[in-house]
Amino acid sequence: MTELQRHKEMARLIKKYGTPSFGRKIRVDERFSHLAMAIASQQLHGKAAQTIWERMQVAADGPFTAANVLRQPIETWRQCGLSGTKVSALLDLADAVESNRLDLGALGRKSEDEVISELVQVRGIGPWTAQMFLMFALHRRDVWPAGDYGVRVGYSLAFGYSDIVSAKELEGMADAYRPWRSLVAWYCWRVADDR
Repeated sequence: MTELQRHKEMARLIKKYGTPSFGRKIRVDERFSHLAMAIASQQLHGKAAQTIWERMQVAADGPFTAANVLRQPIETWRQCGLSGTKVSALLDLADAVESNRLDLGALGRKSEDEVISELVQVRGIGPWTAQMFLMFALHRRDVWPAGDYGVRVGYSLAFGYSDIVSAKELEGMADAYRPWRSLVAWYCWRVADDR
């Protein structure tokens, strides 16, 4: 963090917003439900996503595990409010975990690129979801979600760009902040929230 303070722009953001918080690190036995919740809440806002997630937890009829998800009829998940696409993604995630095609316990020992590569093999999990998993579940500090709209807006505002930079432009702009780019993204989100 002190390395970030050496950059004038970052020192200003650190002073204004304080120390970043990524919540508590997600335990291995919670990684499946964390990813399932990410799938369920895609393109939904807070209350709707929370309502669907609460229904899903009840529908699992026990701990929210891959095995319990696969035991339920597909219609159970539709009745929770999931679209057909999200049901397919949830079931693919559950199958990947149960068949050990995706070893959630091993992800913490893999590089960022390896984690992304493995997660995007699951239907419904794209690079952005994988990056959020790295940042918020595994607490990786050098993830740069250049395609995230909030990061793009916040970076543009914080660093004085007149237009919102594109994902392609933003990709290399944070190289100077390695290995702390997750923290830079966090500050960009704060700036975007304040606009």
